[in-house]
Amino acid sequence: MMRSRLSLISSKMSLFLRTPFASTPFYHHRFPTIFLQPKKDLQSHCYGLQNGLFFKNHVSALPLRCLSMNSSEEIIPDRNGDDPLHYETIEDVEPIDLWEEEVEVEAEIGDGGDGGGIVLQSCSWGEQALSIARDVLLSFGDDMELYAFKTSPHGYIYVRLDKLPNEYGSLSMEEMEEFSRQYKKRLDEAGALGKIPDDLALEVSSPGAERLLKVPGDLSRFKHRPMRVSYIEEVNSRSVEKDGIFFMESIDAESGRCVWKLADVKQNRDPAAKGRPLSRKKKDWRLTLPYAMVKKVTLYLDY
Repeated sequence: MMRSRLSLISSKMSLFLRTPFASTPFYHHRFPTIFLQPKKDLQSHCYGLQNGLFFKNHVSALPLRCLSMNSSEEIIPDRNGDDPLHYETIEDVEPIDLWEEEVEVEAEIGDGGDGGGIVLQSCSWGEQALSIARDVLLSFGDDMELYAFKTSPHGYIYVRLDKLPNEYGSLSMEEMEEFSRQYKKRLDEAGALGKIPDDLALEVSSPGAERLLKVPGDLSRFKHRPMRVSYIEEVNSRSVEKDGIFFMESIDAESGRCVWKLADVKQNRDPAAKGRPLSRKKKDWRLTLPYAMVKKVTLYLDY
């Protein structure tokens, strides 16, 4: 069975929110602070937020996370015959007592986290767990995709799901719970058959607004939202790294270039303009960059 983190919840699942929007005890601007509550308390907390400005403006951007584990038990390692893919125990999973938190590092494209992609870290059971996740995802239709998938040698599975119709890609709590329930059931079945270790821990989340955007793949999808773009520009025969808050105006697939324009946000306005919109000169400004010169793109939320 899967390891369960909270025994207070009958479904053995817990949910919590991460958000980068405000610098408060619950919300940290750069590195999201996590708060953990039983399902019932969390739902009450969200209900209380519904009448507030924060909920109306930002709740769709909140990445949700759902954790599921089973209680730890003493297991004696034992392989079944010579089948390298048959597990009756957690011989290939290092036993732990506490939940493994992902190390806070700067996200990179393809890192299996906020940068998306698949990272199995040499786990022999990783491909089977990934295949099961993809099978479960089929029942949710075309609106939901696997954004990132990562396995850990300590026996953890990290899944990030992307909901395409949502402006930030965030799932609802109900969708998160349902996927976790179905995936957990399939993992338990595979563990009982010896196809994977039977003591894996699961974390399901959505990338939300923290995601890194792929160039050019994600640009058209988020072209109506301002983006923070880090890029390389040639200045006096030197490569200089710069950044700005832009809207993506167009993409030229043949030449491999994208055209950006300034977003009408505070950072781009003249401080002496006292809240007035961009000047005509700034509105007409354009930046054309080859894909290779774009180093990092994220959604910009502080406007």
